[in-house]
Amino acid sequence: MDAQGLDWLLVPLHQLVSWGAAGAMVFGGVVPYIPQYRDIRRTQNAEGFSTYVCLVLLVANILRILFWFGRRFESPLLWQSIVMTATMLLMLKLCTDVRAANELSIRRRCFADLDPHYFWHWSTFADYLQCVLAFTGVAGYITYLSIDSALFVETLGFLAVLTEAMLGVPQLYRNHRHQSTEGMSIKMVLMWTSGDTFKTAYFLLNSAPLQFSVCGLLQVLVDLAILAQAYTFTRHPPKPTPHAVHPVSAKAL
Repeated sequence: MDAQGLDWLLVPLHQLVSWGAAGAMVFGGVVPYIPQYRDIRRTQNAEGFSTYVCLVLLVANILRILFWFGRRFESPLLWQSIVMTATMLLMLKLCTDVRAANELSIRRRCFADLDPHYFWHWSTFADYLQCVLAFTGVAGYITYLSIDSALFVETLGFLAVLTEAMLGVPQLYRNHRHQSTEGMSIKMVLMWTSGDTFKTAYFLLNSAPLQFSVCGLLQVLVDLAILAQAYTFTRHPPKPTPHAVHPVSAKAL
């Protein structure tokens, strides 16, 4: 009787924890971008945020969605990609509108120009949307033709998570090159680390595809390396270089 009564308590509790973990998985990744979105709207200045962050995350999550059609994985992971894709489009829309309002140049740069010098530096959100739709269409068509190939499907999944895992590498390289973490938000890096650790644990506990777990661990290692840089450069700051420029972190903001 006691065991049965305990089951009545544990089963709903387990279900509640599962729902909470799934919800954190779906929406946790977009949380760091909410303060950035609000700050851009408040200041009407998007110079501190690199739209290449949006590019990397759009590519990674579109590829992950296509991977789902070849190998069905946990639904929260699919919804996470959908939510992140929508979030990055909203960030792009805001950044484009703000920069267009502050742009002094009257020359319009379009995706249809196919000018590699201005790739991902277009004048309107519609151009970014055209690029995203074109990439999705081409990648989707290739996936449709190759969906029966196990090698293609597994490679697609690996590329999706590897692209996302590499998001912090440019920041790691910049810190190393300048021997400084000036302009980088330590709080944001701590949020990445906690979020990536939770995400990787979720992958391992829910038997997600191997690519997810491996690249999740890689992402955590990159985050820890950036934190180690912050600690090292704070304890042993290099001698200041005249006219040194320290750009703001692309991923952190």
